[in-house]
Amino acid sequence: MRFLILLFLVARVLSAQVTHEDLLRADETPGNWLTYSGNFQGHRHSGLDEITTSNVDQLRLKWAFQRRFREKFETTPLVVDGIMYLTVPPNEAYALDAETGVVLWEYKRSLPPKIIVCCGQVNRGLAIQGDRLFMATLDAMVIALDRKTGRLLWESDMIDYKLGYAATHAPLVVKDKVIVGVAGGEYGIRGFIDAYNVEDGEREWRFYTVPGPGEFGNDTWEGDSWKTGGASVWITGSYDPETNLTYWGTGNPGPDWNGDVRKGDNLFSDAVVALDADTGKRKWHFQFTPHDVHDWDATQIMVLVDRAFQGRDRALLITANRNGFYYVLDRVTGEFLHASEFVKQTWAERIDENGRPVRAAGKFPTEKGNKVFPMVAGGTNWMSPAYSPRTGLFYVTAREGSSIYFKGEAVYKPGTRFWGGHFRNQDQDEDWKGAIRALDPVTGALVWEHRMFKPAWAGLVSTAGGLVFGGSEEGYLKALDAKTGEQLWYINLGGRIIASPMTYESKGRQHVAVAAGNGLFVFTLPD
Repeated sequence: MRFLILLFLVARVLSAQVTHEDLLRADETPGNWLTYSGNFQGHRHSGLDEITTSNVDQLRLKWAFQRRFREKFETTPLVVDGIMYLTVPPNEAYALDAETGVVLWEYKRSLPPKIIVCCGQVNRGLAIQGDRLFMATLDAMVIALDRKTGRLLWESDMIDYKLGYAATHAPLVVKDKVIVGVAGGEYGIRGFIDAYNVEDGEREWRFYTVPGPGEFGNDTWEGDSWKTGGASVWITGSYDPETNLTYWGTGNPGPDWNGDVRKGDNLFSDAVVALDADTGKRKWHFQFTPHDVHDWDATQIMVLVDRAFQGRDRALLITANRNGFYYVLDRVTGEFLHASEFVKQTWAERIDENGRPVRAAGKFPTEKGNKVFPMVAGGTNWMSPAYSPRTGLFYVTAREGSSIYFKGEAVYKPGTRFWGGHFRNQDQDEDWKGAIRALDPVTGALVWEHRMFKPAWAGLVSTAGGLVFGGSEEGYLKALDAKTGEQLWYINLGGRIIASPMTYESKGRQHVAVAAGNGLFVFTLPD
């Protein structure tokens, strides 16, 4: 009887489907959170303003959702008309009442044994369109669920997971296509981005992030090294409806730390690729770290903004890269416009006028080890940045530190690690190693920073209430003044925050939600 009552409540709320037009206009309905990044442009900004710099110190816990699992909790929930949808590791999906946290339905996927993943059996979230939710799975599948019941509607096999392929990020739905990439760059895979039909799961197109013979860029791989070239895609892309281009960051080439077996620039690893959303054809690309030998994936959210640049209105793509540099590109043409350091780095003397790094001497991995900044986890990583149209600032979780990089033997064996070396992180002399930083989006200049003891893995969200919410490795959810970086409120949630906060509205009240430890915690102001 309880199950039937819950289904009735879900059906009553779900009176309208989520259309492509709704996703395009996500900023106009700030009470919902319709995509992984809040909107197609990757802003992770909310127009909600009930919680402000003046009252944020009054936030209190409203409800929590907890489950038992061993993996990292990296989800960003979606909220649509009072229903929250989220994933739980390894591959579970839940619908909750966004007001109370009551579970409305759950989907638990049975995974085959011996799943091969480098960095945990994680999942970062869902996508939605119509009456369907879409999820990528650790056994390299794309699935569709009925958003009313959680019933499986279709599933499509991307590729054989036993070769080291997986899928961990929230899909991106553009018009009638579910777009998703594959993880597995540490296992000698050949990366790709796929598009599947939302109705039946049929594959519509595939773009290989490692080009084969006869394809543009194959000559940047020596011999057959392209076959195990990596360049995985494991964070959600962005989309520009004006150009119909979708932008995806790609991962490191394989093997990670021994570039001798893959001489060349190794396209399209460590790059952003701009693809036609309808066909998957490449419009342009920009490679941040040619011939990467430090495992600095470019799998960061590509943020799309319209700003004046050197006296001209430009359609820009801005991103803080794992290699320690902040970049500004023209998102229509891919033209390089600017790069500057946002953390300490020692591997490059500078970025030249074409956007290509001029490498510093003696910074490649060696058998005895070589100390290089930034650390292997990068100056930032997959954690989401934020861009506030209100302040005009770009916010990023920054990581200071170095690693010692070792080169080793590189022998490919299907389904096993293809590293070609290893690394060891170095302790810093300073009493802090991480920060939330606000940058000028055009110049990359530091506006303010909030320092943290450890390098954080939490992403950010900015709000029209003048706030930036972020998290720390120690489990603190923090609220900062978006203009100054002053910490206005914090609370310890009892577990690591390895996810990005989001905010939504329920019954006219603004809520803030974040995954931490084994729970999802939701805060609001007192009545």
